[in-house]
Amino acid sequence: MSDYIFERNGRRASTAVTVVVIWALLALAMVFLDASVWVVWLGALATLPALYDLAVARVSSLRLSDTAVDWRSGKRTGSAPLSAIKTVRLDTRLDMSIKATLILHTGANIRLPLDVVPPSRAFEDALKQRGIPVERHHFRLIG
Repeated sequence: MSDYIFERNGRRASTAVTVVVIWALLALAMVFLDASVWVVWLGALATLPALYDLAVARVSSLRLSDTAVDWRSGKRTGSAPLSAIKTVRLDTRLDMSIKATLILHTGANIRLPLDVVPPSRAFEDALKQRGIPVERHHFRLIG
């Protein structure tokens, strides 16, 4: 069976558009609503992580082979053999992002970084093809 590979680049058009829209709204608030300069600066500061992603263009990736799952997010890397994984838990959060946790036979949990988690349906199908059980949980407020 071929490897399931997911890659995500930090330099995405949707990120750039979001930053531009936020800056435009802040400028409009300053001009038409007479918003305070420090309020506008606080709003602009909230876009710094997105600007960092655009500038660095960090690539995040996940590879699911027949023997292991490997991931890389910036300088963070990790790996787990499939034989050590008891189940994979996919939690849908309130912001509709997916949190993936590898639950090992030893009872340890390995949480995958958010930027390496692929679309849930394709990831779930790839895991099931390799015989890894998947638990789905929706909208947990705690944990």
